[in-house]
Amino acid sequence: MTGTQETPADTSGPGFRLAYVPGATPAKWVRIWRERMPDVPLDLVQVTAAEVPDVLRRGDADAGLVRPPVDREYFSAIPLYTEKTVVVVPKDHVVTAADEVTLADLADEIVQHPLDDVLGWERPPGQPAFERPASTADAIELVAAGVGLLVVPMSLARLHHRKDLTYRTVTDAPESSVVLAWPQERTTDQVEDFIGIVRGRTVNSSRGRTQEPEKKASEKKKQPAGKKFVKPGRIRQDGRPQSKRSANKPPKNTKGGKPRKRS
Repeated sequence: MTGTQETPADTSGPGFRLAYVPGATPAKWVRIWRERMPDVPLDLVQVTAAEVPDVLRRGDADAGLVRPPVDREYFSAIPLYTEKTVVVVPKDHVVTAADEVTLADLADEIVQHPLDDVLGWERPPGQPAFERPASTADAIELVAAGVGLLVVPMSLARLHHRKDLTYRTVTDAPESSVVLAWPQERTTDQVEDFIGIVRGRTVNSSRGRTQEPEKKASEKKKQPAGKKFVKPGRIRQDGRPQSKRSANKPPKNTKGGKPRKRS
């Protein structure tokens, strides 16, 4: 595996390892994870699209942000988002005159088709190059040198941004999606936690695991069973507490008071 860890390992306890392919954007979910579970380190492992199935099978990552196709007999997968497809061209290319293009607009152009292509063409657009470049990065270099164009998901065009290149949306090209995938037999508690995050569950969601809801104040301060709290009031002459209602009434006639009129 040629992936690199982007966060230092924490030996204080088990962590969560998330693989991701070039162009995938895990930053938002990683930030939420670290806010909710600061004691559980999350390690990012960047791998190529071709490597990620083996990385997950070997257990070198717990889950991954990957591009289809996914082996659904071995992996579980949740769709996350779908990207627009763009054509990468030199800034002075005629294609830049329009905001959007179609595949037919590229019919007479040489279009690079790298070996790590993720769009799954039935038939790649344009005219084929003399040789297929090994990677998207190599294809970008060829486009910058004036040798053909390149059709890729927008995130890859942004990832390989150069000042001398730009891109335009291709309206009728296949789109690429990103999914969260993990081995079915290893659906761990931490995988469930990350699923809750990508699905937008709150920290107190009934299906979430990250934190138990705080107990209500009424549960924390329960009175002992069988005892009823009585608010202190005035003390009657017989020594028993006087209720608030009776305390506000004038006292009954006693000796020394005005005698009751007899009929």
